[in-house]
Amino acid sequence: MAILNKIRQRSLILILVIALALFAFVIQGVIDNPNAFSNSQGVIATVNGTDIERDDFQQKVKNYQDRAGGRISSTQAMNAIYNEELRKIILDEEYEALGLSVEKDEMRDLLKNSFQSYPEFQDENGNFDVNRLNAFISNLKDISPDSAPLTSAGQSFNINYDIWTNNEQSIATNALQQTYYNMIKAGVSTTIAEAKDEYLADAKNVDIRFVQIPYTTIADSLVEVTKSDIKAYMKKHEEKFKADANREVVYVEFKEEASKEDEDAIKAALLKLKSDQPLYNESSGNTDTIPGFDTVEDVAEFINSNSDIKYNDTFLRAAQIPGVAKDSLMKLGVGDYYGPYKDGEYFKLSKMIAKAQMPDTVKVRHILIPYAGGQRADASVTKTPEEAKETADSILAKIKSGTKFMDLLELSSDKVSNEDDGEIEFAYNAGMAPEFKAFAFDNKKGDIDVVGTSFGYHVIEILEQKSFNDTYKIGTLARKIEPSQKTLDEVYNNVSKFEIAAKDADFNELAKERQLTVKPITFKELDENMPGLGSQRQVVRWAFEETTDVGDYKNFPISGFGFIVAKLVEKNEEGLMSVEDASVTALPEIRKEKKAKMIREKIKATSVDEIAKNQGQSPKTAAAVTLKNTTLAGAGVEPKVIGAAFGLEQGKTSKPIDGEKGVYVIEVTKITEATELDNYTSIMNRLNATRRGAVQGKVYLALEKAAEIEDNRAKTVY
Repeated sequence: MAILNKIRQRSLILILVIALALFAFVIQGVIDNPNAFSNSQGVIATVNGTDIERDDFQQKVKNYQDRAGGRISSTQAMNAIYNEELRKIILDEEYEALGLSVEKDEMRDLLKNSFQSYPEFQDENGNFDVNRLNAFISNLKDISPDSAPLTSAGQSFNINYDIWTNNEQSIATNALQQTYYNMIKAGVSTTIAEAKDEYLADAKNVDIRFVQIPYTTIADSLVEVTKSDIKAYMKKHEEKFKADANREVVYVEFKEEASKEDEDAIKAALLKLKSDQPLYNESSGNTDTIPGFDTVEDVAEFINSNSDIKYNDTFLRAAQIPGVAKDSLMKLGVGDYYGPYKDGEYFKLSKMIAKAQMPDTVKVRHILIPYAGGQRADASVTKTPEEAKETADSILAKIKSGTKFMDLLELSSDKVSNEDDGEIEFAYNAGMAPEFKAFAFDNKKGDIDVVGTSFGYHVIEILEQKSFNDTYKIGTLARKIEPSQKTLDEVYNNVSKFEIAAKDADFNELAKERQLTVKPITFKELDENMPGLGSQRQVVRWAFEETTDVGDYKNFPISGFGFIVAKLVEKNEEGLMSVEDASVTALPEIRKEKKAKMIREKIKATSVDEIAKNQGQSPKTAAAVTLKNTTLAGAGVEPKVIGAAFGLEQGKTSKPIDGEKGVYVIEVTKITEATELDNYTSIMNRLNATRRGAVQGKVYLALEKAAEIEDNRAKTVY
């Protein structure tokens, strides 16, 4: 009690101590994470003051991925939705500034244009009925979130109110966008002077004589390029050397691959399955015998129980047999084995089950009874699969009781084959429904039965089979080539040992000692892919974390592969790229500039012939040079040289010109003037079409470049 009384007496002091501790904890969190109380974690990006909210963004990404059916990565989906949202915000501002909107009457016309072919919105005469459209929309709203069927181009699908309203919004947005771009295109035109210049650039030509002193006449070793030269060049061409923030990483791979010991064990396990195996029965005290592949009667059950690939109970044509073992398998006698052999990522043991002569071409006739929802079934089909099967069975019964097949063809929905008495002839490699094909090829001439496919139920009669060839039924036991637990443990131990050793050793030297290849890669903040490893955002995120310093390393598990150990070797922030990186592009250009100056200083003569003689070159000629074609015969693409030629009078010689491949001096020997046209309208129209066609892309790029964008993707969802 005495202790409790002392605590009560000092309760105020305790409260203050606890408060100060909490305050210190919070302050330390702010210091460690300056964005702890910011709203950036809930905002994907801010575009001209408008936020793209995280929750809404992620829902749209999910919907996008659902529509793509898993064919794209999450990062690809995020980038697609980000670009959509960015475009919407930027263009919506333009629409608002111009007072553009879609009014009720215009929206009604847009909906009519979009849905007038849908039977649900047509009257009895096939004309669009706006009342039916309004009733459909009203019903969708009433039954939301449930959906209702809609038909387009003979295909039925379901739609709910949310999807409909999103679709309406998309139609309105597209209309606004088209109006906006049409307004801009209306202001894009070509003047007569521009059309005339376009014509002259192709019609006027000059003949020239020239001498080229190639840059290669001066060895690179004679041209000194310093870091200050590169920096000066970068400053002069800043746009060319701007770089996003990036991280340079090196990494080594530890693959979880089956060892030779693992592969030998897999092959031994396959061979063991050939023989009968004793199995002790604890309940009876007896030893039972488990049949092996040699003696088993139910091949399908045996293979499906012991193989990583299910049994294929069909006769294979030669072209269908795996190429890696084709010749060996075709030579087997019934009951003989081949293997184990390696086929891709499996070891296989194959046994010839049977051989037979089978047709390569068949002719059948059929009656198709479709059901609602079946492939290519139109809106008029209402039968359920069970009802379609019942109808097909009744047709078969009539045929077997004596009714002629031809007399029942009118019941078939296959109008194309009906025109040929329901007959179809096709080869084995034709793209037919697998169930249809199996019946036609695996049975005999004259056989008739009901066969179900994705199209419905068919009553099929085999009329003819021809081009018989050898076919093979092969039973194959397959085991995937995978590392054992022992191998997996060894790989993980090697990763751990490498990390421990890397604390006190050079990463590259350590990798060399252990016969590992060091692979370099440079990431931008929103990148995701690593060559051969696919999407690895975990590595990119780690490389860009503020707490990751140059020299830090870390291991990462890679699904379906193993591990990598990555090391951060350089951080490059946004701005001009480093001198070292820029030198790859800048060095050749700087050398070219310096060589051009050295060559110009050596030129003392003033005529083409004298310069050529002094420089050890031969004079060249080029005839009918035009401004439209910047390729100079015998020299390559030289726009500056050709441009200079059109600035000279006939008989005049130019000063030295720094070209792409060397320094040039040219002499204009002949000018062929173009005959002026009476009318330049056709050229103006062509230029107008070209310029207006390019407006849409160029305008948006300009708007995006001018927008104030704060991109938080890497810090929020990536």
